[in-house]
Amino acid sequence: MISRRNFIINSSMAAAAALLVPSFVFAAADKRAVGLQLYSLRDELPKDVKGTIAKIAKAGFKEVETYGFSIKDQFWGLTPVQLKKLLDDNGLKAPSGHYGLGSYLSDGNTTELKAAIAAAKVLKSEYVTIPWLDSGIRKNAEDYKKIAARINEAGKMCKAAGIRLAYHNHNFEFDKIGDTTGYEILLKNTDKKLVDFELDLYWVVRSGNDPLKLFKENPGRFTMWHVKDMDKANPALNAEVGTGSINFKPIFAQAKLSGMKHFFVEHETNYKPNPMASVAASCAYIKKEII
Repeated sequence: MISRRNFIINSSMAAAAALLVPSFVFAAADKRAVGLQLYSLRDELPKDVKGTIAKIAKAGFKEVETYGFSIKDQFWGLTPVQLKKLLDDNGLKAPSGHYGLGSYLSDGNTTELKAAIAAAKVLKSEYVTIPWLDSGIRKNAEDYKKIAARINEAGKMCKAAGIRLAYHNHNFEFDKIGDTTGYEILLKNTDKKLVDFELDLYWVVRSGNDPLKLFKENPGRFTMWHVKDMDKANPALNAEVGTGSINFKPIFAQAKLSGMKHFFVEHETNYKPNPMASVAASCAYIKKEII
């Protein structure tokens, strides 16, 4: 039986050892699953959902983020139940999904939102994520405040269903509106208890902003990330992670400050001849060099 004195001594030795190898301790604690935003494979996925999902799992991804759900067609012709089984069969989870909520955000119609929540529940997702704001509803600061109010209400509906609401950015949110930005308005006017943010790192950098500064100013709010690199020659294009101009290592080093729980590789604006090989290369780099 270990005495209290020996326990204290052993614990102290373990703590001292941890101080000697902080990088190892951090790495062990940061072994998060690598996810893929399925929009990266938007051409092949609708043509062969089963085969594409199998390839994603084979490439080393453990999580996916859905897109493209509609009340009529569901997920590329599959019901949420069918998609959940397909993901299970391939050892994949879907902690988040991008759901188009344009009608809700513009006029408060909850039909799309209710359908999204129902689908997310079947998939056992943690998040319903807003992927985009139509340009017609975000013309000024008052528009963004109205959007924030609607997002809070959607957050309440999600919370009641055991899900959280998240908001995914592009670069337009960082455009100046007087002495502020749309993104600052959304961060300030959404309830931390109801709404998280999925930070698209590429679009943050592309807009001239610093992810680390956002983490420091809003600790814990960025529970998901999109990880895509920026082409060195043409910033308008993405690149495989590790081959572009974004240094992801210091960003991942501040994952705890961010509050990050999940991250998803996404290739949005560079469509190479073999998209599957492209996202697989990003996954391999992240596993080898970052986590």
